[in-house]
Amino acid sequence: MKKYIGIWVDHKKAVIVTKKRRERSYEEDVEIAVTQISSDVERKVRLSGGSRTRKTPWGPQEIAVDSKIEARQKQQLKKFYHRIIEFIKDADKILIMGPGEAKLELKKEIEKSKALIPRIVGVHTSDKMTDNQIAAKVKSYFVQK
Repeated sequence: MKKYIGIWVDHKKAVIVTKKRRERSYEEDVEIAVTQISSDVERKVRLSGGSRTRKTPWGPQEIAVDSKIEARQKQQLKKFYHRIIEFIKDADKILIMGPGEAKLELKKEIEKSKALIPRIVGVHTSDKMTDNQIAAKVKSYFVQK
């Protein structure tokens, strides 16, 4: 049985459409499943700009450090991408879609796993889509291939 997977991903969630087709079968003999994976990445919050000493208005200023928050978000995204990779590791062909940078970040993480590199058949930019629209796009993409 061939297993084709299409992933629509942004930093909030991933919608994974799995299309299974028996070898030597017609298009009617196809199973399609849609799965959502939430990223659980913390939203970017604006920190207060630090504080000044009370003695003078132009005294030394404490600067709030953003690097810790950014590092935490990067780690959360990396865990999110690895959950996706764990889900798709037995796919025959993989299509990656999404509106922003997340699709390229996911591709970069997939490329670290050497076995999955030849299975990536495309990376496409797409707007926000409903689950049904994503499923239809994946189904039509793999009919052509």
